[in-house]
Parts: sequence; structure tokens; C-alpha cells
Amino acid sequence: MLLAVDIGNTHICLGCMEGLKILRMARLTTNKLKTDFEYAADLRDFFDFFKIDTAGLDGAIISSVVPPLTNAFSMAVKLSTGVTPLILGKGVKTGVNILIDDPAQTGADLVAAAAGAIKLYAPPLIIIDMGTATTISVINRAGSFVGGTIAPGVALGLAALSSGTSQLPNISLEAPSKVIGTNTVDSMKSGAVLGAAAMLDGMIERIEAELGETATVVATGGIASSVAPLCKRKIEVNDDLLLTGLAVIYEKNKKK
Repeated sequence: MLLAVDIGNTHICLGCMEGLKILRMARLTTNKLKTDFEYAADLRDFFDFFKIDTAGLDGAIISSVVPPLTNAFSMAVKLSTGVTPLILGKGVKTGVNILIDDPAQTGADLVAAAAGAIKLYAPPLIIIDMGTATTISVINRAGSFVGGTIAPGVALGLAALSSGTSQLPNISLEAPSKVIGTNTVDSMKSGAVLGAAAMLDGMIERIEAELGETATVVATGGIASSVAPLCKRKIEVNDDLLLTGLAVIYEKNKKK
């Protein structure tokens, strides 16, 4: 059994996996102030809640876009399970051929999602990750990571809108019944949620024009299941894409 951990800016996703199958999954709130012992306690709660025997863990892997937490969480895994996790980074075999200007700048989450998508779908691929940021990664027909885009996430954009104005409230992330809002809240929902869907449709169209062919589009992340169905373009939603990618990468690096 493998413990796969994806540390994001807002949440930490935990998954206990057998091969590519997720047996148990949970999310923790990302907190840069927590110590390794505090996260070790959170991990013990996760294992106890799902009645998981850590003696059955063969390994662990971590991807992180929060550098201050990477070592702390790695130590937390070791404290709570006795397993030293593989940290996705330089020197780790991923199976993803990265062709951007500086491959070292590619976020671990993007690499994990790309590894998962390449395993599950035929390229060319457009991979959308809707979290704190909305990232779009592009995999060409040869299976190489050729670049992408980064935009503010929907929740981040709404938070900035509310905090940067005097009269706009904090609202929930849900689609309104129509595009033309007749009150402040519905107008904000339209701009945020339907606007995000329209942005994705437009970006997909432009990316495919540059590729010169149609791609399979896959979306993952916290709000992908809320926004992707509103797009005109067909988008496959896969909430488990990053954990799947981490399992794929772990197998490539497992000591025989």
C-alpha cells in the first residue's frame, strides 16, 4: 500500500493506494505554521479514522508546492509510519519529458498531474488544474510537456474582488441560473463561475489552434467538478489525477 500526499497552497490531499486504485482519501487544511509533530498527529488521526494499519504501507511519495512544509510533512510521515517518503523533485524519474525553457521551474503538482494524465489518456492533452491557481498544462502528441498557462483561481479572484472593494460581499462558489445577473450576488457568481467556464473554453480553442489539432481535455482540482460542466467544450473531470500521477511516479522510482 502506498501513501500519496499532494501538498497544495490551500489543501493537503492524502491517499492510501493499491496500484492506481485509491482505497482511502482525505484532505487537510494547509497550515505553514504547523510542526512535523502536529502533522504527524493529523496523519495518525487519518489512519485511525479509516482503520488503516500503517504496517501495511510499502512506501510514500510527496509532491509539494509549499516549500516550507515539504520537509516538515516528510518528517511527519516518517514519525507516524516509519516510512521515509520519496519527494517529487530533482533527480526523480517521472516519465514526463518537459520541454519548457527551464524544466526545473515546473511545479511538482503539474508534473504529477501530467504523469497521471499520460497514463490514463492518449495525447495530445490539455490538463486543467483548478485550485488556488487555475493552471493549464499542454502535452503534445509525442507525450511531451510543452508548456501551459497560469491564471488566478476562481476562489482567489473572488476573495480579491471582495477585499479590494467596499461594497462587494463574500459569496459562495456556485453558478447562477442565468448569465445576466439582476442583483449583486448573482452578478458576482456569473462573473466568477460562468466567466471561468468561458475562459477555459476560449483558452482550449486557442491552445488547439497552436497545436494544430484537437486534444483530450482533462480537469482536476477542488472546483473542477463545478466549473467544467458549464463549459461548452467536453471536459473529462478526474478528481484523482494527481494522486494517480504520484502512484505512477512512485512505481518508476521504487527500488527493486
